[in-house]
Amino acid sequence: MPASATKSLRVAVLADSDTRWKWGALTAQRLTPAAAEVRLDGYLLRGRATPTARQLKEVGVQADSLREVTGVEFLRAMSEDPDNRYDVLVLALVGGGVQAMLHGLRAAWGSGKRPVVVTGYVGVVYEKLTDGLLLRHGADLVLANSRHDADRFRAVYEGVGADASSVTEVALPFLGGEPYAGEHEPYTVVFAVQPSVPDNRRDRTYLLNRLVEHARKHPEREVLLKLRSKPGEHTTHIEELPYQKLAQGQDLPVNFRLVYGHMGEVLDRTDLLVTVSSTAALEALHRRIPTAVLTDLGVREVLGNHHFTGSGCLASWDQLDAGHRPVPDEEWVARQGVAADGSYATAFDGARERIAKLLDRPGGLPPLTPYYTPETAPGYLPGILARHHLGPDGVPLPGAPAADKAPGPVRQIVRRAARGAYRHGVQRVAPVIRRMGEL
Repeated sequence: MPASATKSLRVAVLADSDTRWKWGALTAQRLTPAAAEVRLDGYLLRGRATPTARQLKEVGVQADSLREVTGVEFLRAMSEDPDNRYDVLVLALVGGGVQAMLHGLRAAWGSGKRPVVVTGYVGVVYEKLTDGLLLRHGADLVLANSRHDADRFRAVYEGVGADASSVTEVALPFLGGEPYAGEHEPYTVVFAVQPSVPDNRRDRTYLLNRLVEHARKHPEREVLLKLRSKPGEHTTHIEELPYQKLAQGQDLPVNFRLVYGHMGEVLDRTDLLVTVSSTAALEALHRRIPTAVLTDLGVREVLGNHHFTGSGCLASWDQLDAGHRPVPDEEWVARQGVAADGSYATAFDGARERIAKLLDRPGGLPPLTPYYTPETAPGYLPGILARHHLGPDGVPLPGAPAADKAPGPVRQIVRRAARGAYRHGVQRVAPVIRRMGEL
C-alpha cells in the first residue's frame, strides 16, 4: 500500500462561492483515503460571491481552519510555506480563477516541492466547454463528474494538442442519501430554483405562478419553493430577482411554502423534484426520486435544460398538473455519473489511486504546465492574469492588494464594508437602474 494511503494528509481548498466551497470541500474528503488522517484548510477567495456564515453553515462541511483571502494573499501563503505542508490542493474556482492560480502557483513554487493540484466543475457542464476546460488545463487532475464528461474533456484537450492525461472520471461529490422508498404523507413537490436561470422577471414570475397554481390544483400536496440564498447573499451566479421577492404580496395557498436549508434534507421528503436545469435534478435522480426538467420555456442552451435531452425527465407544468411522473432513461442516467445502480461508493477510487501515485512519485512533481502561456495565448492570458493582479509571468504586479503583507484589522473592516456595498449595488441598485432605462 502506498505511504500516501495511510499517512497524515494535509489538504487545502480555495473556493470563490458557497457552491464551489461545497464542491471543493466534499471533493477533498472523497479524494483522501479512509485510512488517512486528514487536515482540511479552507481558503475563501474574496469577491462578490464570498459565502456568508449562514451559507457556510448550510453547506455543512467543517474545515480545521477557514479564512478569507485575496488571490495574491493565497499565493503568498503558498510561497511562504517553507515545509510545503500541503499534499493536495483543490482549486474550486471559476475557470479564469483556476488559470490565474495555476500560473501564480507555478511562479511561487518553481521546480520545488509542491502538492497535487486538483480542479473540476461543480455540476453540469452545458456552456463554454472548450473555454472552461482550457482555463483549467495545467492541474494534475481535472475531474469529470461522469463518463459523458470525461469523454468530452479528453476530446477537447486532444483536439488542441494538449495533454489529456489529467482528465479523471469521478462523480458529483454531494450525491448520497437514502433511496426513494415511496410516497410521503403528504405528497411533496419541490421546485429547486436557480440564481440565474431563467434570467428575467417575466419567466421567473411565470414559473412561480405555475408552482402556486399547482399547489391550488392539488390542495392535498405540500408544494415547496426551495431557495438558494437570502436577499443580499450571493451564490456562484448573481440572483437579481429572488423568488422570495416575487412572492411578496401574493395570496399564497396554505400548502405552499418557501424553504431554505441543505438540499439533501429537503430531498428526504420529496416525491417530485421539479427544476429548469439545477444540479439538484442529478441529486434526485441518484436517489431515484421522480424528477421533472421543465420544458415550459423551451429546451434551450441558455437555460441548460438541453443537457437533459434523452433523459426521459423533460416535462411541462401542464403534464405535471395532470399527474405525469417522468421515468428516467437508465442508460442516460448511467452515463451522467448519477450511479443510481449503487456504484457511487467506488466512483472516486481511480482518482485516489492517481493522487497516491503522484504523491509517491520519485523526485517529486514537475512544475505546473498550463496549456495557455504568453506564447500560445498572448492576446488572452495576460488579461486573465491581470484581473487577479498577476503579470504575464504569474508574479504579483506592483501595487497588487496585500502583495507584501497580511491585511490588518482596519483593512479587513474596510473590505467587509466595501463588499457589502458592492453586493447592495448589484442586487438592489443595478436592477432599478436597468428598469428605469427600459421605460
